[in-house]
Amino acid sequence: MIVAFAVLVNVRGGTEDTGGPAEVAGDTSSPLEDLPVLPVEVPPVTPDADAACPALMSALPLELSGEPSRRVQSDSPYAYAWGDPAIVLVCGVDRPAGYVVGVSAIQINGVQWYVDTDDPETTVWTTVDRPVYVQISLPASVDSAPVTALTTQIAQALPYREPRPGP
Repeated sequence: MIVAFAVLVNVRGGTEDTGGPAEVAGDTSSPLEDLPVLPVEVPPVTPDADAACPALMSALPLELSGEPSRRVQSDSPYAYAWGDPAIVLVCGVDRPAGYVVGVSAIQINGVQWYVDTDDPETTVWTTVDRPVYVQISLPASVDSAPVTALTTQIAQALPYREPRPGP
């Protein structure tokens, strides 16, 4: 039987501990506080979204591709954003218009995406193989790195579902 002990040694270099609060140097403001609240339009929340989205939302990172998270204002608790210009994720969106099963999907790390580039300023990536659709909107100048980074959380939080034809 092996027993491990941890010993904490406090070396103070001859200074006396007064028991008061520690001094903190530097800027203590959060980048989150520096960014304005972002209004995000969302579809009505469905029972499917209420069942699936909380697991994903609780797994999202505070920082994405070097961009800090930011506050959002929406009618759904399933919207999240990072940075400025914003990268926006919405869980529980409608099926993307233009998506055709088996024809127009890109797979990244086991998650299938439909990519809409119709807007010259925004690229919209939507999962098509999960119990609910998850949409990530990126400025057109941003590559797919944020989408790639989020595939792990999406795959772990939302189980695979065979893509379905139809609306």
